[in-house]
Amino acid sequence: MARVAWSAWIGGPTMSASPVPLRVVVFGPESTGKTWLAERLAREFDEPWAPEFVREFWERRAGRIVAGDLEEIACGQRDGEERAAARARRVVFCDTDLLTNVLWADLLFPGSCPQAVRAQAEARSRGYALYLLCQSDLPFTPDPQRCFPDEAGRAMGARLWRSTLAERGLPMADVSGQGDARLQSALAVLRQRLDLVPPGREGAR
Repeated sequence: MARVAWSAWIGGPTMSASPVPLRVVVFGPESTGKTWLAERLAREFDEPWAPEFVREFWERRAGRIVAGDLEEIACGQRDGEERAAARARRVVFCDTDLLTNVLWADLLFPGSCPQAVRAQAEARSRGYALYLLCQSDLPFTPDPQRCFPDEAGRAMGARLWRSTLAERGLPMADVSGQGDARLQSALAVLRQRLDLVPPGREGAR
């Protein structure tokens, strides 16, 4: 089923360079607060957010994911984002994107990522207004879905996620701090880079 859905997308429309609504990706390696931040930003702006699909998929499969699932996972990530974008007015916040799917596919299932998924990851990455790159300055939170808890693993993730954006020349900005400071860091970036402020705070521009 997922294979048919994905094939139907290939050759079809992709996101424009400056879509309406704006699409902002909360991006970064594991345990950097992406889901928390995406949800909080959506609440601040009273806009929708697209959760990371693989978490739902992992729970549905009782933790068993194999290389043959990569296409279905990519479809789920893409479709969830499109549903959220359809409900948005000014901006939609995405908890990761297809580039993240490709990164994890290459780390966990080397050589198994479908070329169609890679192609769409590259094409769609050009349609995001901004990537909020979450820094690894939070304590690592143990989770059965996480793979690299040690210092070396976290440093590797930080380098890999940053270089993925830098090598493609994609618009990115660092987000750091714990708790509310992290949210304020993201809000400041959105104001400076995209002239986006939450409703009722226009005077803070």
